[in-house]
Amino acid sequence: MTITRASTADAECVLQLQKLAYRSEALLYGDFSIPPLTQTLDDLRAEFATKTVLKALLNDQIVGSVRASHKHGTCFIERLIVHPDFQGQGIGTQLLLDVEACFPNADRLELFTGHRSHRNIRLYERLGYRIFRQQPVSSSLSLVYIEKLKQAPPDA
Repeated sequence: MTITRASTADAECVLQLQKLAYRSEALLYGDFSIPPLTQTLDDLRAEFATKTVLKALLNDQIVGSVRASHKHGTCFIERLIVHPDFQGQGIGTQLLLDVEACFPNADRLELFTGHRSHRNIRLYERLGYRIFRQQPVSSSLSLVYIEKLKQAPPDA
């Protein structure tokens, strides 16, 4: 597997994978109107101008992706996706580590997931992220905000 920057030429494949990967989240919450499932190709293409988009390739097939942006010292990570057939093989972990490395000047990293997405939360916590806030969205969904503070390098 290799992880590289994605380009707008990859947008259609990334969007197809996103819709496939988020289907399980939609089933978990009983809501198929979540933004990852309703995002348009034009909207995704526009994100390439403002976000770092990475893709994981296996045998020339995109099997994972993640996006991130940096603002005021915080790297905001979003849409970490892995093809359902390839989950549990470390692809999500590597994508997350690689996108973190794209923002060496960020003091903190932040992402969010749904409160019932226990597998996602375990992954993030294993990599040093901690829950700092929950926000109710509806009677069936709360968003769990998770952060990781970067350690300052020791004094030389």
